[in-house]
Amino acid sequence: MTAENSPGWLGRLSSGLSRSAGALGGGVTRLFGGGKLDAETLQDLDDLLVASDLGVAVAARLVAELSAARLGKEVTPEQVREALADGIEKILAPAEKPLDVSPAKPFVILVVGVNGTGKTTTIGKIAHRFRAEGKTTILAAGDTFRAAAIDQLKVWGERTGSEVVAKDPGTDAAGVVFEAVERAKATGADVVLADTAGRLQNKADLMSELEKIVRVVGKLDADAPHAILLVLDATTGQNVRSQVAAFKKICPLTGLVMTKLDGTARGGMLVAVADEFDLPVHYVGVGEGLDDLQVFDARAFARSLAGLDL
Repeated sequence: MTAENSPGWLGRLSSGLSRSAGALGGGVTRLFGGGKLDAETLQDLDDLLVASDLGVAVAARLVAELSAARLGKEVTPEQVREALADGIEKILAPAEKPLDVSPAKPFVILVVGVNGTGKTTTIGKIAHRFRAEGKTTILAAGDTFRAAAIDQLKVWGERTGSEVVAKDPGTDAAGVVFEAVERAKATGADVVLADTAGRLQNKADLMSELEKIVRVVGKLDADAPHAILLVLDATTGQNVRSQVAAFKKICPLTGLVMTKLDGTARGGMLVAVADEFDLPVHYVGVGEGLDDLQVFDARAFARSLAGLDL
């Protein structure tokens, strides 16, 4: 458990994953009503794990581990859930890497993702976290394609006490982000959080825009941007994997943020994504509140997903 993940947050995580846990844990209870573990039940478990969006590779690994340990032995639903939680935690542990913004000042973060995943809201919540830690933040309204995104970021600036660099819709996005980094250097701000467009249907334009942002910002700091975070909406299910694959081709992603886990029974998707793409999961969100975006905790997530007490 990470130090900052309070009992209140862990309770919200467990509650937020209740739909996912109900689908997975309820299925385990139905499958393992008593008796010895046999090959047929293991196949049914594999089907359940795949249906719970953990992915074919993860499902096969978890079933193989359970088979090696318990095949031919009496098992209870609780024992199976414990075994699944332990296996899922091992898969997720490498992804548990909190975002460290100390190596640079300002630390420049590009936030990417398709429209509708909650990019702008996520930027606001991350800014809120940094502000609570005493850091100064500047928000860059780099999604110049949508006037609503610019206005929304200004609102988050007011809510979090962050300076916002914004221009009229249609303005060159790279210029906006450049100005924000320049402003951060001049004022000694700690972090720049830059919103970006999410027009994935036109990958060539999006790639060109992101490449230009990286190139232009690099004139101020050769190492910037220091992080490129992809925001994913858990309610989109299997679409999440295709989004990660698409953005990895467009830009060098450094980490993931998974939002709206409370709105779906498909929380297992995070396990599949972490396993397949080998990217850190910096934050997970299970609600609309300012504090409902928290640092990812592999053990807490695994046990909540399996329907077990934390």
